[in-house]
Parts: sequence; C-alpha cells; structure tokens
Amino acid sequence: MSKYIVNPVLLREIESKKNSIYQTIVAMGFRSRQINQDIKTEIMNKMEDIIPTTDENEIANADQVNISKEFEMMPKPHFLAMKEVIDGKLVYHLPKVVEED
Repeated sequence: MSKYIVNPVLLREIESKKNSIYQTIVAMGFRSRQINQDIKTEIMNKMEDIIPTTDENEIANADQVNISKEFEMMPKPHFLAMKEVIDGKLVYHLPKVVEED
C-alpha cells in the first residue's frame, strides 16, 4: 500500500455488497481503533527496552528516534482497515434494529 488512493468505484462495490456504505464505515472505524491500539501496544513494548537518558542537554536517544521513524513510516490505521474491507478480510455483523410498537 505504497499509495493512499481510494477508488470510488471500489467503495460503491462494497456498498452494494453490504447494502449500506455507512455500516461499512462504522465497521472500518471500529477496526481502525483496534489496529491503532495494537500499534500503540507494540511501540510501548519496544520503548520499555530502551534505557532513558537523564541528561537534559543530550540529544534524544538514537533508539527512540529509530522507533519513532519506524512508526511514522507505517500506514495509517484507517487505511489498513479500508484495505481489509476492500480485500474482503474484514467480516462484520451489525445488529438488526428491532422496532418497538
């Protein structure tokens, strides 16, 4: 996913499969939050191994900089969720609305 291009035709195909683009967007939002939490957990685990420097005049720790650069190069969670939907990897079931009398 080197380019962040969304083809409107693909989104219309998704809409026709699930009958509602809004439900698909909600599902992508939930999945995006899950992906973001996974990335955050992974980065925090990597940062735990780094020994913090106590000198305020010292430049930032090289390991911290490398982890930050790695994080910045990752695709954004909402694009990953969108790709999962387009590729058919994201399966979701929304509850049916029951009308009250």
